[in-house]
This record gives sequence, C-alpha cells and structure tokens, in this order.
Amino acid sequence: MAKEKMRKRQLPEHGPLDENGREILLSVKNVDITFGKGDSAVRAVKNASFDIYKGETFSLVGESGSGKTTIGRAVIRVNPCAAGEIQYKGVRISGKTSRALDREVIRNIQMVFQDPAASLNERATVDYIVSEGLYNFHLYENEEDRINKVQKIIEDVGLLPEHLTRYPHEFSGGQRQRIGLARAMVMEPELVIADEPISALDVSIRAQVLNLLKKFQREKNLTYLFIAHDLSIVRFISDRIGVIYKGDIVEVADAEELFDYPLHPYTRSLISAIPIPDPQLEKHKVLFTYDPSVHDYSEDKPELTDIGHGHYVYGNAKEIEEYKKIRETNVPMKTITIADPEADENVQIGKQVDWSSSEFMLQTPLHDTGSIWYTIGSFFLPPLGIIGGLLFKKFKHLRNYKACMKGAWIGLGVLGAIVALFGLLLASALL
Repeated sequence: MAKEKMRKRQLPEHGPLDENGREILLSVKNVDITFGKGDSAVRAVKNASFDIYKGETFSLVGESGSGKTTIGRAVIRVNPCAAGEIQYKGVRISGKTSRALDREVIRNIQMVFQDPAASLNERATVDYIVSEGLYNFHLYENEEDRINKVQKIIEDVGLLPEHLTRYPHEFSGGQRQRIGLARAMVMEPELVIADEPISALDVSIRAQVLNLLKKFQREKNLTYLFIAHDLSIVRFISDRIGVIYKGDIVEVADAEELFDYPLHPYTRSLISAIPIPDPQLEKHKVLFTYDPSVHDYSEDKPELTDIGHGHYVYGNAKEIEEYKKIRETNVPMKTITIADPEADENVQIGKQVDWSSSEFMLQTPLHDTGSIWYTIGSFFLPPLGIIGGLLFKKFKHLRNYKACMKGAWIGLGVLGAIVALFGLLLASALL
C-alpha cells in the first residue's frame, strides 16, 4: 500500500484549468494514428484535437471505420500515436512513460468494451474477472475487504452475489456487459472509456445500462468518453459531442448546440439518419447524403476552428465564414425533410421538420391508425366523414384522413346511385 501511495504522486491531484475555469481531465492534441508502414500505411486518425472536462460525458460519434474506437484505444495506450500527444491531468501519457506512471494511468482510466462476450475471459469466474484489477494493484486490505468490494459492485450493477461463482457463458449479453462495467468500476477510476457499450444489446437492456452509467457518474463523479454511432441516444446522455469522419474531427459542440446548429454537412447527414418514431413520417423522410466533393481544399486547407459558443467546425476560411453567418442568426436549423405524401411522386414538395425541438416527438400523430370504423362511419354519414377527414388532415393524421374520405366518397356514391334509381322508378311510374 505504501508503494501505491508513492505512485500516486506521478499525477497531480487536479488537471489544468481552461479559460472558463473548467478542469481539463484529458486532452488529445494533434494526434495522428497510422497502421502499417510504407505504401500500405493507413492514416486512421488525422490531427485529432479535443479536451474532456472533469465530470462530463464527451461523446465521439461517426460511422463505422471513422476512427472512434482507434482514439479510445489510443487513450489507454493500446494504439500508439504517430504524431501529437495525449495528456491526462496535464501529464503526457502517450509514447514511452515510466512504469509508475503507466500503473497509475491504468488505475485511473478504465474501458468498457463493445463486445461483452469477447472482452471477458471465458475460463475465469465472475469473481476473478472483477477482482483481477484489485489483485494487480492490491487495492484491498485483506481477503474480507476484497470480497466485500466485489459483492458491492456486483450488486450495484444489478447482479447477485451468487453470480460470482459462474462463468461468462452462463449469462446473457446484457448481464455480461454489467460484468464488464463492474470490472471497470471496482477500480474506482476517474475516466471511463465506453466503447459502444450498448450497441450489442436489446433496446430494453440499453436503457438499463445507460441508467447504470449515469448512476455511477453521479455517485462517483466519473468522466466518460462515450463512443457511439447512434446520435439519438448520444443526444440525451452527453454534455458535449465530437463528430468524426474518416479520421478527421469535423465538429465539436455542446449536445443541444450541435443538434440546433449542425453546421458541417456530415453532421447533418448523421442527424437526418435518426429514425423518426412515426412510421408514416419515416416512410416519406428524405435522407440528406454527405458528399465530400462539395469541399474544395486544393488551395485553402481546412482546420478545426472555434466559431464561438464553444462550437468548433472543420473547414477552410471561406466555409468558416459561412458557418459563422449561419450560427449568428440564432435560428435553429431544420435538419429533417419530409416529402409531402399528397404531392406527385415525381414532383414532391419538401416539408421541413424541426428535429432540434424537443417537442418533435409530441407533435407526431400517436393515434393515426386509419381504423376501419372511420370508413364505416363516414359511409353512413358522408358529410360528417368529410368534415372529420379535413380535421384529421389539418392535424397530420393522414391515415385517418384517408379512411374518412374513402368511406365518405363511397357513401356519397351509393347515395347518389340510390337517388338516381329512385328517380328512374318515379319517372317510369309517372309515365
């Protein structure tokens, strides 16, 4: 224990402060990560820079292969940096470091992996998996203390003490991810890198794991680097978001700022891909596709620039000026386009939906079922059916509108036929 206390002096108690007085826990500065050598070398991350503040959740989002996990693995020193450096509390932790600093960084930075099956040792019991870090760093006073720590963290993640004698293959995917979370949290880290911890889980289990992460953050004052590709989840758990495209950080901003003002076209394309909870609107949604050829970087080279409001965007001088003009209007951008289903397929009218508003989901028609009873009622009472249909159309209940109009027109047709037949019979009787 005395040796462990000596090692703690390798890192300061607090990190440096930025101009707003926030403590910078992790700083990624101009980092390049390259795989391979010579002509076959692949530059997976290019000049990446961002800071993570103490106690916040910083999310890194992008499509598969964009370099998210590569950066996360570089922070835990699995992937070496070809250029630039990574600092933890102002101390460089990338490249060659002393053994004492290496141990302390491992102790303070833990990772929760994407695949809960592959990240656990199938031949070890849950008790040993969770205790391995305690053994390596001797973070317990005696065997009773170790057992108490392991049992407490297992209960904290929603498992039972009797699970400690079992093996990973005896658990479901969600339970395995809880074991991986317990393994990280028992070390009492300051920074946790969560590498898509919910992407392999069922939707109902995802919410439970996310709630666990937020619970630990509140109780232990944790800081998260959350790596994901699903912006709909990232929005509601993040303090700040960084968007990465093919190794380049293209936009960094507060969560609500990013959704209100997604300035880089790649960010807009990611937001447009978020599923809309209403199937009718989702059916007619027009996806915004990012085309990198719209940028002309042949002469004026791009860089990540602060445009104000804590908002950083990747672009050249001309693009940055355009982004600043858009941002200074203070009018949230409308990022989802819904094609008008009433228009001709070849000439559709684009209707903008404001995804940035938190009330968007409440505005969608929850009871637009197109029930057959609307058709039957409109058949027997066509005038009321037409009025009801117009009201449904006004409130965007398109299926109900179509059901009412269908019944009303059929009812009017049948009524017209009856009137015509009665007229013919009356005329023939008079003649």
